[in-house]
Amino acid sequence: MENREGQNVPQVTFRTRQNHEWVDVTTDDIFKGKTVVVFSLPGAFTPTCSSTHVPRYNQLTPTFKENGVDEVICVSVNDAFVMNEWKKGQNADNVTFLPDGNGDFSEGMGMLVGKEDLGFGKRSWRYSMLVKDGVVEKMFIEPNVPGDPFEVSDADTMLEYIAPNAKKPSDVTIFTRPDCEFCVRAKGMLADAGMQYEELVLNRDYTEATLRAVAGISSVPQIFIDGDYVGGSESLSEYLSTDAAA
Repeated sequence: MENREGQNVPQVTFRTRQNHEWVDVTTDDIFKGKTVVVFSLPGAFTPTCSSTHVPRYNQLTPTFKENGVDEVICVSVNDAFVMNEWKKGQNADNVTFLPDGNGDFSEGMGMLVGKEDLGFGKRSWRYSMLVKDGVVEKMFIEPNVPGDPFEVSDADTMLEYIAPNAKKPSDVTIFTRPDCEFCVRAKGMLADAGMQYEELVLNRDYTEATLRAVAGISSVPQIFIDGDYVGGSESLSEYLSTDAAA
């Protein structure tokens, strides 16, 4: 795989599907006059892409934008229908998904590889890049080894390059139940603090047995931040008032 730093991205047209209509999007539409982070991967709905690559870029996109990036784009050699459904399934509203159905962009980047052994045909090698006004400033290309390596094209590596001192968002999970006023209060405190969170709702996403297993208690809300157990709404209020949440 060739490192294309200092070169222009290839001039192609992406066939996208928006509001049930075909919309052609050109390279200039995406890159001209903009600072763009691109990450490209072998295929929609595949394990590493779905479990790690896309979710972390989606989570860090607001941080990228706070540090001068206009857009974060996911490219894969899949058609527009597949890419749209994948985006929906990933709840990846922060990331723009571009279908490189014919592999024209990936081939122009020198990143189109054969995955015939998996029945995939031609697909993109996994990589990420920072593009400014259509010119590749930096590329992180996965090593050319068998399998599907995922070592350097991740969102954290890209953010470290762009803004090494940027404050990353905390990982927050809140266990709730419907019609719980204390849960509403806790979610409001998190929102006021600008903290994104994942909400798990009783009897939809978990049972009381699960909550007792992880928190040792069955009352809600229960909040976890960056792997640490915070507790209920009162404990969250105390947490947010400390330097630990600054």
